[in-house]
Amino acid sequence: MKSKTTLIRTLSLPSAIAISIGGMLSGIFVLPGVAFGITGPSVSLAFLVAGICIIPAVLSKAELATAMPKSGGTYVYIDRAFGPLFGVVSGIGLWLSLLLKSAFSLVGLSAYLYVLVELDSLYTTVVAIVSLLLVLILNIFGVKKVGNAQLVIVGVSVTSLVVLIALGFNSVSVVPPTAFLSDGSLGFFSGVAFLYISYAGVTKIAAIAGEISKPEKNLPLTMIISLLLIMAVYVCVSMVLVNFIDGYTLATDIRPIYTAAAEIGGPIAGYIAGVVGVMTLLSMANSGLLASSRFPFAMARDGALPSVFTSISKQYMTPVFSIVVTAVAIGLAIVFLDVVKIAKLASAFKVLMFVSVNLAVIVFRETNAQWYRPKYKSPLYPFVQIFGILSGLFLLSFLGLQALLSVLAVFVIGFFVFLAYGRKTNRSGLLSNYGIFSFLFRGKRGGSSDISLEQEEVIEGIYSSDSQIVVPLLGDETSPEMIVEVASSINPTNSINAINIIEAPDQTFLEDVDLVTPKDESVKRRILSLKQTKNTNVTFESLPTHDVVNTIKNITSVQKCEWLVMGWGGRENAGILVRNPVGWVIKNINANLALFKDNGVRNISKIVLAVRPGRQGNKFIGVADNICKYYGASLTLLNVISKDASKSQETKLHDSNKELLRSFSREEDSLVIRSNDVVGVISEVSASYDLLIIGSQEKSAWYNVLLGLKSDRFVKNSVCSVLRLTINE
Repeated sequence: MKSKTTLIRTLSLPSAIAISIGGMLSGIFVLPGVAFGITGPSVSLAFLVAGICIIPAVLSKAELATAMPKSGGTYVYIDRAFGPLFGVVSGIGLWLSLLLKSAFSLVGLSAYLYVLVELDSLYTTVVAIVSLLLVLILNIFGVKKVGNAQLVIVGVSVTSLVVLIALGFNSVSVVPPTAFLSDGSLGFFSGVAFLYISYAGVTKIAAIAGEISKPEKNLPLTMIISLLLIMAVYVCVSMVLVNFIDGYTLATDIRPIYTAAAEIGGPIAGYIAGVVGVMTLLSMANSGLLASSRFPFAMARDGALPSVFTSISKQYMTPVFSIVVTAVAIGLAIVFLDVVKIAKLASAFKVLMFVSVNLAVIVFRETNAQWYRPKYKSPLYPFVQIFGILSGLFLLSFLGLQALLSVLAVFVIGFFVFLAYGRKTNRSGLLSNYGIFSFLFRGKRGGSSDISLEQEEVIEGIYSSDSQIVVPLLGDETSPEMIVEVASSINPTNSINAINIIEAPDQTFLEDVDLVTPKDESVKRRILSLKQTKNTNVTFESLPTHDVVNTIKNITSVQKCEWLVMGWGGRENAGILVRNPVGWVIKNINANLALFKDNGVRNISKIVLAVRPGRQGNKFIGVADNICKYYGASLTLLNVISKDASKSQETKLHDSNKELLRSFSREEDSLVIRSNDVVGVISEVSASYDLLIIGSQEKSAWYNVLLGLKSDRFVKNSVCSVLRLTINE
């Protein structure tokens, strides 16, 4: 049985912008040259006009997403507006547009790979298929590190493009060449339509609107800022390309960034561009497979496709069947279509979806659905939407007969899929009560939209009341109940909120994460039993997330907690390339922080507190006092001083310890040891105690900050359990 999923918003504005920009980068690495062959030097203007035509869909989708902050994005909006038939059609269209974008990313990757490896161009398809297999494996395993690395790749890619613009823009001619429109208005608008897919990723962030903090503000800002930024990059880069690459070469070049970089900066710059191109396109292909595989998964969950698409691997927590089917479709596109056809088809399906999004806003507004209460409303309604619809249909006509027939085929296939599966659902679109064709907008059993129920599942914060102590459980703790017990000992009068954080791969909707596995139920039972055995005021909640660190940050912010208590393996740093949740928490959380390294000690009767002179001794003693009271334990204050320290320094430390222990009512001791090996002394002393309490860590070298690999030496070498405290001033 699955419990009701409770979500918390974890994506900040910068993170959301990075994700949105990341979904649009592949176009500039592959398409400018081919687009130049269609429209000539006006390719920069074509990029600009294509971006302008996208704006209505951006504004409409932002409105829809704040009204329906549910994973699934465009598919959900169209399904709820027009019913399961059009929901099925849109789902198939979205699936095709995204997988086709992955396909041309992989073909482009092959071209850039030739810069780095001696390969014959005849092997383009083979290289693309091998790369697809790699992406497939990454998506099946749900490798979290890849998602983290993707943000780094986006940063490197954007920086590289900006450098290219900076180096080449001084030589850009501001006077249009004589053949600015090489094929007149027909070629120009064909180029605009062809480049439509370049901006497809701008609205991808709406599919996870339920995970964005302050969506009414951040969602439209994310889309608009990322669109404007990428438009500027596209226009400027294409101007540089036109000026540095001769027209004959550029018209057939699917690795134009490499060609321009080599022309401007020589072979080394070209090689660097090749590396960046491979990384970027591989990353885009990976994110494309991730995003596209969600649509059959979401459709099957709604009953519009066979239930096999909803199957999630218990081991990897990913929708394996949906991912594999999507990967096979990408492979077929690579084998049977060239990059021009792939891009045209992808653009056609994306145009169709954006037209539908604009239509959906009009439907929701004009039907006055009681549950439709968007926190953000598109400006200049309905003129913006009408422009988006008309411009989309206009551009669709320039994509050629094959693209138009493919769109028609999607409608036909969608209709038969609807008859087989979607017709059986009990959902209805808002148009089901209007006109003689209303039957097209509802399922077999009719019924009303379930969106209001869906909205109740997504909330801003997970708790209405503050918890003074928060204990995030990440699933790798030796004994979760021991961590909660230690948290209770820090201040027994405080309420404790234990939160079982379940990290799901990006491939999986958070609503579909199973929160009642045997392991999770066992943890819950053991922790809640502390209410009776230890008289602990503890609550327990399971919480799925795609981003552990931001989830922890938001929980502490929502609850305004006094203490954050976590299990700990000993690693200190957050890491830029290697993610370490605890390391990030150490650096970024404002609450008092207690990190517990469990070394298997269950009977705590002797505690040693390693004291550094001037390091909040009174506060540390206060916490140690509470812990000793809770366990009935004795306390020893430990100081390690240099062998060369004077006798007066040693005496001063003893006096300081006595002053700290003055109000201490239980057995206590002061231990001052002379040694130049602080770690060795504390390790040796720890053998005589059950719990070692230490202060916060020292600053780390740059490479540890980069990789997040440094371990706390005291924790690593201590025999007993360790509690490291960071107490705010």
